[in-house]
Amino acid sequence: MTNPLARHAGRVAVVTGASSGIGEATARRLAASGAAVAIVARRADRLETLAKEIEQGGGTALVLAADVADAAAMRAAAVEVEAKLGRADLLFNNAGVMLAAPIDELAIDDWQRMIDVNMTGLMNTIGAFLPQLVASAAEKGLADLVNTSSIGAQYVYPHFGVYAATKAYVTHLSKNLRADLGPKNVRVAALEPGFVRTELQDHVTDPTAIEWLDGAREALTWLEPDDIAETVAFLTSLPARANFQQVTVMPTGQAS
Repeated sequence: MTNPLARHAGRVAVVTGASSGIGEATARRLAASGAAVAIVARRADRLETLAKEIEQGGGTALVLAADVADAAAMRAAAVEVEAKLGRADLLFNNAGVMLAAPIDELAIDDWQRMIDVNMTGLMNTIGAFLPQLVASAAEKGLADLVNTSSIGAQYVYPHFGVYAATKAYVTHLSKNLRADLGPKNVRVAALEPGFVRTELQDHVTDPTAIEWLDGAREALTWLEPDDIAETVAFLTSLPARANFQQVTVMPTGQAS
């Protein structure tokens, strides 16, 4: 019988946004499940600490300090992963930023930052690692691409219009990628979390949005990053014939 604690043994997983929150928790979870994990983020010190903890637990971690918005850096990261860990067969495309403001404030720099990370960064990472995923799927019969979207892709939240639009892009893109990649045995999933207790909310400076988030914290028990990590581990350990194309994970008390 297969050891349920080693469901990802022999797999090479790449996790972006791995220096905190969902990315950090997912890197830990996949490593505990047997995957060799490449952890990607800008904060090298946080990645080094995480890698040491993973290795102390018997896992394998490769630190890649890189900005997903830098296409050349992501291509270099992909070369390093293949050279040091082998071809990636699991990509958790998780780096993201959430900023809020009324649209008529014309916070153009914030708009561009969200586009650069949430959309262009997503594409840079896919472009860098997709050849490895396709080759791994051809060899092993399976590879996984999981993209972090948001419940904001489905619902309307005042002051979060540009952020929500970037996440709607992630969800719709993921659905379309299945048409190209499913026949190549690369599973694609869009993961849409509701409220999760992470650093993401710390990016928000808009007073109205902060008040709304604070109210939600008081009214609801939010998800923890480990809840999302467990979801990613589940999605990527299913039999090759099964693909959850879109998964919404909400706090039990969150209706929308």
